Amino acid sequence: MKNVLKEIISKKKDNIIEYKKNYSIKKIDENIKNRKDFIDFSAKLKERHLNKKLSIITEIKKASPSAGILINNFNHTDIAKIYVQNGSSFLSVLTEENFFLGKLDYISDIKKNHAIPILCKDFFIDTYQVSLAKSFGADCILIILSAVDQILAKDLYQAANDLNISTLIEIHSEKEAERALSFENSLIGINNRNLDTLKVSLKTTSELASILSSHKNPLICESGINSVDDIKNIISNTNIYSFLIGESLLKSHNIGEKLRQLTQISL
Repeated sequence: MKNVLKEIISKKKDNIIEYKKNYSIKKIDENIKNRKDFIDFSAKLKERHLNKKLSIITEIKKASPSAGILINNFNHTDIAKIYVQNGSSFLSVLTEENFFLGKLDYISDIKKNHAIPILCKDFFIDTYQVSLAKSFGADCILIILSAVDQILAKDLYQAANDLNISTLIEIHSEKEAERALSFENSLIGINNRNLDTLKVSLKTTSELASILSSHKNPLICESGINSVDDIKNIISNTNIYSFLIGESLLKSHNIGEKLRQLTQISL
């Protein structure tokens, strides 16, 4: 299978060029100053984790390379409303334009109606994107270690720290897990999906959680969560209480009902 991640990164470089033409640093800084709706994503997740409360980070996306179009009549604000009304604690919003058909505008649209922490789910390869994401209302950014080297990852992490925006370091391998430990103030997400092949295995979380046991902040299980049993098994094996869930919700016949089933389990 061709390397999907490389294709995404290549297209993302072109998108950044266009953004820089339309959004100067001065304009971005002004937009950040004018926003009054930022939420400390990391602090809220830490608080819930310390109290052993289940946290579902529900994902909003129109499409993905692995599943294609997920919702034909896609409306990001309608989906956000359903999530919030049915127990979501956090939102993850796909903003990558070419493969996930996302937009940064989705974040600002949702923030107009809901005071909920939002992760900007994108492929960050330029520190410019960190400021840009915050200017649209993002409370947390994603740093995918398989997409960037350690120097760039540190630069993105520092840019986020300077802007008081949370970071989620995403890993998929033992080597990446070891790299992630140097990001002491970040959240760490274990992606069960291999971004090169798009194959998913929940064993990834169980195998990598032990390497990350010394990390002081919560770990997040990402991708492949389809049932209450999946959640219970991960909690039992790893003491992870935070889950990023997208496709199993978006592809269900009733998103709200499916989410209620997942959030109302007894721990």
